[in-house]
Amino acid sequence: MSTDPEPEIRRAGADDLERLAVLHALCFEEAWDAASLARLLAMPGVYALVAESAAANGYPAISPLGLVLVRAGGGEAEILTIGVDPAARGRRIGRKLLDAAAAAAIAAGAAALFLEVAEDNGDALRLYERFGFYLVGMRPAYYTRGASRIAARTLKCDLPSLPGGHKSLID
Repeated sequence: MSTDPEPEIRRAGADDLERLAVLHALCFEEAWDAASLARLLAMPGVYALVAESAAANGYPAISPLGLVLVRAGGGEAEILTIGVDPAARGRRIGRKLLDAAAAAAIAAGAAALFLEVAEDNGDALRLYERFGFYLVGMRPAYYTRGASRIAARTLKCDLPSLPGGHKSLID
């Protein structure tokens, strides 16, 4: 059992972009730089959530441990990217980011959440399946890894309506 404090999820801002770009590079071979993230966040309906360890004993929060970038509109939402620092994996941060992304998507009026994942990313596929995602399509040879081409699975999660409202992370 980990003694690490529970990560906090908050909306990312412009001052987070450089750190998020570094995190994205830790998670993905084809990383997005800060300028690319800024362009995405400038698009209507796009927001980023960041996981960071809670501040403790007077020390500042450690950021970021994970991020999720979501586009919401037209009654649905899409996870554009989600990643957890390799050094912080296994602490349920990915699940917490999915929970927060789903809550924010529901707050934005989405009834479904979509994402694409490489078919050889077993850890991510298991996480998404446990969350309630299911296969709705394939994109052959979508990702490049060296000389290899990897198919992407398009997954969907039907989002529940939450009566009584809830706290939005995107307001």
